[in-house]
Amino acid sequence: MALSLAISPCPNDTFVFHALVHGLVPGAPPVDVTYADVDVTNTAAERGAYDLVKVSYAALPWLLDDYHLLPCGGALGRGCGPLVLTREDRAGNADLTGATVAVPGDRTTAYLLFRLWAARRPPARIEVVPFHEIMPGVAAGRYDAGLVIHEARFTYPRYGLTALVDLGQWWEADTGLPIPLGAILARRGAVDPAEATGWIRDSVRRAWADPAGTEKYVLAHAQEMERDVVDRHIALYVNEFTAELGVDGQAAVDALLGRAAAAGLTPQISSSRATAWTS
Repeated sequence: MALSLAISPCPNDTFVFHALVHGLVPGAPPVDVTYADVDVTNTAAERGAYDLVKVSYAALPWLLDDYHLLPCGGALGRGCGPLVLTREDRAGNADLTGATVAVPGDRTTAYLLFRLWAARRPPARIEVVPFHEIMPGVAAGRYDAGLVIHEARFTYPRYGLTALVDLGQWWEADTGLPIPLGAILARRGAVDPAEATGWIRDSVRRAWADPAGTEKYVLAHAQEMERDVVDRHIALYVNEFTAELGVDGQAAVDALLGRAAAAGLTPQISSSRATAWTS
């Protein structure tokens, strides 16, 4: 039977899963893949819609009764955090009281970080907007600010926008930890977490060994087709934490979910549920 997999069309995900999707991982089953923005996969995972699924770390409190957190394949790192963007006329004004802010999803890690950062001065209105509409919407004046991720780090100046805050820098300065963005989950009872971990690690290593072999697939799904942007995206988000969450990565997950629960932003979950599967 085919394994159902849901990932984003972003270059980091297609790069990581290229070998698994194309049947190049020995012993792995065939894969039936769905491509969707992470806000969509967060919601679908609540219904148990996929065997393997990429979700936001911020969504874990609602998902870990039904899924194992895997220690590989996700997106964590340093210098790769979400940005809050505004037009030039608002540059330097970090007070968003009264503002309307566009966000890519209400259970994304980006939005959770934003809520922690803006806790003392929350905006007046939040609108959930498809990712590709955020920067044009801010530039056109439909929103006072926008919360963006991934390739927008490299392309936002084209829209005449400026970065009000880098939430990754804010998080790292406050915690000393990498920022946990996207996680890979395996559905309990549907896929063995040990096997899934092995397949994904093999897929990552094959991509690193032959990055040119992933190019056609990655570019076919990338929202931003410029090769330089795609290469920078992969280099930033596919890193040592992609192959192994490790002690620092797990500490980052614990810190994010612990702070969110303490602030009443997410449900409290047991540490055992939030710990990546290891044995």
